[in-house]
Amino acid sequence: MSRLLRLVPVVFRTIRRSPIRSGLTITGIAMAMYLFTGVEAMRSGVNEATEAGAGDSVLVVYRENRYCPFTSRLPQWYADRIERIDGVRAAVPMQVLVSNCRASLDVVTFRGVPDDKLDDSLDSQTVITAGSTDDWKRRGDAAVVGSALAARRGIRVGDLFSAAGISVYVAGILESEEMQERNSAWVHLPFLQEAMRRGGTGGFVTQFNVHVDDPTRMDDIAARIDDTFRHDERPTSTSPEKAFVGRAARDIVGIANFAGILGWGALAAVFALIANAIMLAMRDRIRDHAIMQTLGWTSPLIGWMVLVEGALLGLFGGVLGAFGAWLTIQYGRFAMTMEGTSIEISTSVWTAVIGTGLALGLGILAGVAPAVRLSRRSIASSFGAV
Repeated sequence: MSRLLRLVPVVFRTIRRSPIRSGLTITGIAMAMYLFTGVEAMRSGVNEATEAGAGDSVLVVYRENRYCPFTSRLPQWYADRIERIDGVRAAVPMQVLVSNCRASLDVVTFRGVPDDKLDDSLDSQTVITAGSTDDWKRRGDAAVVGSALAARRGIRVGDLFSAAGISVYVAGILESEEMQERNSAWVHLPFLQEAMRRGGTGGFVTQFNVHVDDPTRMDDIAARIDDTFRHDERPTSTSPEKAFVGRAARDIVGIANFAGILGWGALAAVFALIANAIMLAMRDRIRDHAIMQTLGWTSPLIGWMVLVEGALLGLFGGVLGAFGAWLTIQYGRFAMTMEGTSIEISTSVWTAVIGTGLALGLGILAGVAPAVRLSRRSIASSFGAV
């Protein structure tokens, strides 16, 4: 190991002898690893959005054959009939307003709930980290904003925040384990209904979030809810919250799956770039290798130099690309929104570490064949190839 470490300064000098080629190779590796890390971040966000809350007890009641909040309209009085169904603990009417129903990286989602149902609408582990719900209850135009949305938009308690044609006063910031909660602004239902001009406080809502007593009966209760309104003018489609999010995010899931292919393609590009750089370097340094052998360098040691060069190229490119993507995502706080469902593009530092490790490993792998070839070359054959 100590001998290999002593090779590092020598390899540094050989890399610096071809600054343009080395720079382009490292830049190419960095770009590929930037793409790979970004793809993994998006896939991670999709998985979290569709898998989180697998054991929860919330059903989402939506208008049948409607997928965008703009088109789902259900009478608010449905809540009373839903709450009379055996096994239902509470039915929370919710109005949803999004600034853009299509896939976008900059969408604001407002969720209007009754004045006394804010706590029922949020996860039990959700906490108010700034401001208070008391201020929210006192002001009709108040909003409690999720931490991710607040960070993305630079929102603080006491600010006036405008989006989607309405303006709200920020009464509090909430932190939640639930992705949808930390990417939404929670407002009063009458205020949002009036802002959308949908009939005032007794009008229509987008959906109902139904809390059940026994999570094992969710499918049965969902079927009973839909049967209740099957012959009404506005039939419903009820599903567990996880399934609802997965359906709403189906287009993003497809994009993420395709992006996964791009991620593997990026790794293949890293391997090809390093292998090409090493092969070109070997061709240019045949004379140098021959001279080194006459000075006492053994063929296996020169082969190890090639492996170290591949590792360093992979390491430099991996660090620049993977950690560059991680920093961009950490400070950009991006979130994709589709049909009112938010999916955060987030990643941990371990994703960058793994990406760097993959680039390092591919660099070593790309150098194996050239290293083996050099380790078997004699002095005579080296001078003969000059």
